[in-house]
Amino acid sequence: MAHPQEDTLLAKQITPTPMRLLVLDVLRRQSAALSLADVEQQLGHADRITVHRTLKTFTDQGLVHRVEGGSGAVKYALCDPACTPEHHQDLHAHFFCTRCRETSCLPAVAVPPISLPSAYQVQETSLVMKGLCERCAAAAETMQ
Repeated sequence: MAHPQEDTLLAKQITPTPMRLLVLDVLRRQSAALSLADVEQQLGHADRITVHRTLKTFTDQGLVHRVEGGSGAVKYALCDPACTPEHHQDLHAHFFCTRCRETSCLPAVAVPPISLPSAYQVQETSLVMKGLCERCAAAAETMQ
């Protein structure tokens, strides 16, 4: 019987390898988007190139999406199951907390459509808001 994480990889035409299964497990256990360094830290002694290639494969196959913004580091989060290698469906906002430095996906907050001149060809859209996350805002309130 296949492991659910193996099924997840196979559904995206990704060959399950021990490293890919470990990286997927790390991403599934987190509520915030993770940088390459965050994933490496969670894995302990993992080869940086292998982790980077794994995240690239996951992105290329529509399993994760890249989040650029906030901390200056590219971060990765699991995609909506409808994402494909050709088209990511993750047109939602992201939030970068200036206190705890976590980047969170906000799937209920859609990126509004933006009209551009016809000569422009959009390849990627992102919306990153910055401020205090729910947890940090609550902590700030209790300190006042």
